[in-house]
Amino acid sequence: MAHTIQVDVVSAEEAIFSGEAEFVALPGEAGELGIYPRHTPLITRIKPGAVRIKVPGQATDEFVFVAGGLLEVQPDAVTVLADTAIRGADLDEAKAAEAKKLAEEALANRDSKIDYAAAQAELAAAVAQLAAIQKLRQKR
Repeated sequence: MAHTIQVDVVSAEEAIFSGEAEFVALPGEAGELGIYPRHTPLITRIKPGAVRIKVPGQATDEFVFVAGGLLEVQPDAVTVLADTAIRGADLDEAKAAEAKKLAEEALANRDSKIDYAAAQAELAAAVAQLAAIQKLRQKR
């Protein structure tokens, strides 16, 4: 029997994924993280990007896009507390491209009274979402 770890991915709005997994990969603040069962305890921030979950007995991985948040790892559980989380199947490429375009326009318009940090964060999230869509498309 394969060793598994309990994985919970939640956002402020809802629980996105809850179940057993053989492996979890996600974008940590210092780079890509890979989590296996019995991993050393860890708490870190995560960057916008794709969370890949290897579910036992399932041919394809589960994908969830997260727009930042926190990761807590215990030897028998992984919890992702995301600012925003979207199931891979629910990602909308046109909406992400439009968000990227609007953020780029806001940053280019120096005369406007915008919050540059917020605009940069929106741009980073949109770019990460488009990258997650591309990664998901390649896996299919």
